[in-house]
Amino acid sequence: MFLCDDSAIDFTPQPGVGAPVWCGRAANGETLKDFAASARQVGGRLAAIWGSDERRHGGGFRLHCVFGLDRGHAWVSLDLPADDPVYPDLAGIFPTAGRMQRATRDLVGIASAGGDQRPWLRHGAWPADWYPLRHDAEAEKGARLEFNESQNSNQAPFSADFPNFPSDYEFVKVGGEGAHEIPVGPIHAGIIEPGHFRFSVVGERVLRLEQRLGYQHKGVEKLFIGADIARGASLVGRVSGDSTCAYAWAYAAAVEAACRVEPPPRALAVRALLLERERVANHLGDLGALGNDAAFAFGLTQFFRLKEDWVRQNARLFGHRFMMDCIVPGGVTVDADAAALAAIVEQCGAIEAAVKELRELYDGHPGLQDRFATTGIIDSNLARELSLTGMAARATGILLDGRAHRQGYTPPPPYAALGVRPVTDERGDVAARVAVRFDEIAESLRLLRTMAVGMAAGDTRVDLAPAAGASGLGVIEGWRGEVLVGVQFDNDGRLARVHPHDPSWQAWPALEHAVMNDIVPDFPLINKSFNLSYSGVDL
Repeated sequence: MFLCDDSAIDFTPQPGVGAPVWCGRAANGETLKDFAASARQVGGRLAAIWGSDERRHGGGFRLHCVFGLDRGHAWVSLDLPADDPVYPDLAGIFPTAGRMQRATRDLVGIASAGGDQRPWLRHGAWPADWYPLRHDAEAEKGARLEFNESQNSNQAPFSADFPNFPSDYEFVKVGGEGAHEIPVGPIHAGIIEPGHFRFSVVGERVLRLEQRLGYQHKGVEKLFIGADIARGASLVGRVSGDSTCAYAWAYAAAVEAACRVEPPPRALAVRALLLERERVANHLGDLGALGNDAAFAFGLTQFFRLKEDWVRQNARLFGHRFMMDCIVPGGVTVDADAAALAAIVEQCGAIEAAVKELRELYDGHPGLQDRFATTGIIDSNLARELSLTGMAARATGILLDGRAHRQGYTPPPPYAALGVRPVTDERGDVAARVAVRFDEIAESLRLLRTMAVGMAAGDTRVDLAPAAGASGLGVIEGWRGEVLVGVQFDNDGRLARVHPHDPSWQAWPALEHAVMNDIVPDFPLINKSFNLSYSGVDL
């Protein structure tokens, strides 16, 4: 059993060499809710929720919940009837479930019996009774759009069939003497994706922040349906461009588990090499941006120079600045010869020296420290309550890193043999998130040098065939946190459902808490200290 000997769910370990996953089926909604409560009681977290349409196979719908526990991840599925796909609300146990439940309802029509029922991804873009991830959605869409296009041009388009326009969305109201609202977005200056931030303030002091995302829904999860493995690999790497290696590896691990294939050791080593380079690149960019948000433009120029040198090296060695399409199911499409490995070691030394100097400058700069320290605080209790992972969680003192050993948990190869030293900081503020970034750069550079010197020889890829009707789950510690991809194959060996899950799902609510009692001008700095993905939660 996964949690205890008397658990009502029987779990089976997922095959393969990826992060440890156990799969089980809940008999009913109450069994699922009881397991969620037990997981919460032992300090577990909610990693992901999504739904799938199983009616083509004679079933109804299926709810998928993944829980992070000490030993690894528990993937629990719950079958729901076709005529009434309702399940118990999990947001009372894990608050982070709320938005995932709302998104699942918008996309698949699977609803929670309680909790927040406001739309999350549906911004008047499709009818309230049309669900794009259902198998029969295309026919319904055609008929509905034909009806709408035939309407008289003098009528308000979609008024009856497309409710819940952004202007109709009911934000939570905060009243009281001197309280007022500041709406920010959804359109922002610059090139970031749209997001609406509704501040309730007294003066400049933030009482509450409510977010609404999902303004540029791209239909990515729909594009996976019916695709082959190669097409899925190309698509998943573009879910969130700053995490292409993490997503590609999580997808590859899920497909490999479903197909019962293990990639060669050298392929796993190259994957780790790419992932750590991705981690360093993002931390370098964020440290520069954080300096800039605190009016220290020198930090921006220096860190962006280092990042640019780093990603240019990526292009020279692996053919792409962001290393897209380098990680595929079965292995990798690139390799690193002796010259490339030597170049990596040399660059690690140069970057390490430069970052050390800049850290001394950041740590000793009173203006920066005045802005960073005690700003945007998240404590460890709240981080656990929100199922926070990754860098933001470790900045609250939580020792959670999928690359590192911990009691009852062995990381997947090649990290199991590398002895990753997870970085933590207990302060939970912007300063802590800056410090964790500096320390994680140093650790990643150490890992890169270690891997470059001791790179395993051998093949970099094995063939695999689609596994009809099989499923798999991949989990990778990306630079932002835990990236998760669930994969299901149909009976023809094509992708029936792929759910990529970004750690930003858990971190966006944490940002709402982090800004409370700080002032509005500090929001850009606090926001950047998390640097969350809009794209990753708007598929």
